[in-house]
Amino acid sequence: MTKRPYHHGDLRAVLLERAGSVLDERGSDALSLRELARDIGVSPGAPSRHFATKQALLDALALDGFERLVADIAAAEGGVGPAFDERLGAMARAFVGFCLANAALVDLMFSAKHSPEASEALGAAAHRWMAQGLELVSEGQRRGEVRDGPLDRVALTVFAPLQGYVGLAVSGVPLPEAADRGLDDVIESIVRGCRPD
Repeated sequence: MTKRPYHHGDLRAVLLERAGSVLDERGSDALSLRELARDIGVSPGAPSRHFATKQALLDALALDGFERLVADIAAAEGGVGPAFDERLGAMARAFVGFCLANAALVDLMFSAKHSPEASEALGAAAHRWMAQGLELVSEGQRRGEVRDGPLDRVALTVFAPLQGYVGLAVSGVPLPEAADRGLDDVIESIVRGCRPD
């Protein structure tokens, strides 16, 4: 039996990268700290220095996902003007693109944040993502481009259709054959639904 080395450079990053691959390929049930250690060639106990439990690893994956999603949306919105419809389009495309490219991770992100064992950092990251969307709607209201009303209720009319679109796309429901697969129509419908009366 060959003894595996304990150290592996940036072990935490390597574990997260490999765990992300396993998550994509086989789902969260297939994740095991011992198997990850074997896959990357470190001792079975080495991962415990960074992740005491599988739940801690799942939290870290979800946290990383929310941080990437927030950054993607911020970058997309930074490339357009201040108008609500432009920002909404950029945000929607970034959100949908991220979700479709990372379906298993997104499923973990939105289930892990509700877990009683979820870390405070994960809760804060999920809150940052929600705050981005609320700020978009709130700013649209201040500019007179979005109808008045309770922020959470108006924001629901923005995010429910996007979540629904993602759910349909991920589940394999045939979408329109247009280049945008119908996303532009969804965005336009949201913009119309948000306009002041």
